[in-house]
Parts: sequence; structure tokens; C-alpha cells
Amino acid sequence: MSYTAPLLPETIIEQAKKLNSTLISDALGCTGSMDYRVRPVASGMKVVGTALTVDMRAGDNLFLHQGIYCGREGYVIVADGKGHTENAYLGELMAGAAKAIGLEGIVIDGLVRDKEMLGEIGLPIFAKGFIPNGPFKEGPGAINIPISCAGVAVYPGDLIVGDEDGVIVVPKEKIEDALAKAEAKLKYEEKRLQMIASYEEKRKGGSTDGISIAPAWLADKIKEFGF
Repeated sequence: MSYTAPLLPETIIEQAKKLNSTLISDALGCTGSMDYRVRPVASGMKVVGTALTVDMRAGDNLFLHQGIYCGREGYVIVADGKGHTENAYLGELMAGAAKAIGLEGIVIDGLVRDKEMLGEIGLPIFAKGFIPNGPFKEGPGAINIPISCAGVAVYPGDLIVGDEDGVIVVPKEKIEDALAKAEAKLKYEEKRLQMIASYEEKRKGGSTDGISIAPAWLADKIKEFGF
């Protein structure tokens, strides 16, 4: 029995890797983010991959174990830990196994442990924090079903993008449109940054007369408020 949805095409993954969570959220209409407390366990971690979903009983990681061993390269485990704050769902051993198997990362609505070792292992893991207490292993749970993780619906096969700003979920049916819009936003931001840098250089040289770096959309928007 297969517990995983088909992997997203490599072209989609490579496209997403050139972007970031903020650009993709903008492309989704400033939505798609998990709760702000879901953060990388160590600085610099970024993950992009296909969602492999896991549903767990609060404080119990039996099905997270099974999810890890059902996985392979290309998948990001997204686990609904119900926001539980009394037990950690994983630590050094599970993270090491997940990395050995080739998983791209793990996202958990809950806590983890072995902070120092998780940083050394280097597998991208996103969670709400740390606690020493270990989990139970009795179930029940499920794999490869629709879940809610940290306030966002996640379906098997969705695109997951996580970085220092948080974790974004892109529904399968919105991926192509979202990535195209995110690429357009990236080009816009690159132009704006060049314009801002040029303005600062001119200001330091005393030659900014008649030059404005206010974005083009601002004047029309602010008129509504009498400015």
C-alpha cells in the first residue's frame, strides 16, 4: 500500500527553490502561512518539497515514525501535532533517520527536543519550540490524508516551502499560478531595490531634486484617505 502522493515535478521544485516564503505568500494574496511560531530549529534552514501528511494524537508520535519510514527523497513530512506543548514529537534519532532516508525536511505543529543535535544533523525541521519530555507511542493516527497544520489546510502532494520567515503551503491546483506570480514579484522587487540604492547614492551626492522612490501604486491608494 502506498502512503504517499506523487512527487511534484522536479521543474516545479527547482522553480520554487529560487523563490522564498514571502514572495509565494504575496502570490497567494498574503495567505498560506502556518502559525508564526512554526520556525526552523536552527538558523539558515530552508525546505522545498512535496507534502507527505501525518495526523497524530496529541503527544503521541507513533505515526510520525511510520511517516518517516514511508518517505523518500522529495518529500517533506507535515505533521499535525495539534499544537501540543507537553511532549516533544521527535529528537536526534528520528531526525537522523529521516535525513538518512533522504527526506527534504519535517514540519510539526508541536515541539521537538535535542536542539543542539538537530542543528548539527542539519535536516530542515520546523516546529514551535523545544521541551525535554519525550512522546508516547500508542496511536492512533493516519498518513496521507488531508490535515490542518498550524492553522493551514494541507493535502498530500501540496507544495511546502519553509525558510527563516516561516512555512507556506501551496495547494496543488494553485502551484503554477502562484510560482508565476512570485517570479513576477521577485523581478519587481529587484527593480525596486536597484531604484532605492540609486536614490540613496544620489541623495548622498546631493542630487535628488524631482526624484521620488515612492511606489507607483501609493498615490492612488492614499488619495482615498484625503492625502
